[in-house]
Amino acid sequence: MIVMVLERVTPSLRGELTRWLIQPKTGVFVGRVSSRVRDLLWDKVTKSKRGGAALIVYQDATEQGFSIKTSGRTSKTIEDFEGLLLPKTPITKENGP
Repeated sequence: MIVMVLERVTPSLRGELTRWLIQPKTGVFVGRVSSRVRDLLWDKVTKSKRGGAALIVYQDATEQGFSIKTSGRTSKTIEDFEGLLLPKTPITKENGP
């Protein structure tokens, strides 16, 4: 199973992904595809995001049971903390101290 989250991408790219995955919420895609199809979809997204951002979560043989990849400037960054992948919200003027 994979989960893709797209931010600030074109509607045509989102529409293209709906051929392979369901979109339960705008910009969030979920589905079960082979690793080859997953990699091809990820390549398509990273080449077509046009200033947007993307994140993919997929099943993998890690301690957590999944891996995460990002492309572009996502609203959260993924930090590797001693082998655990954790989301981090960047500090900005709006949420800073």
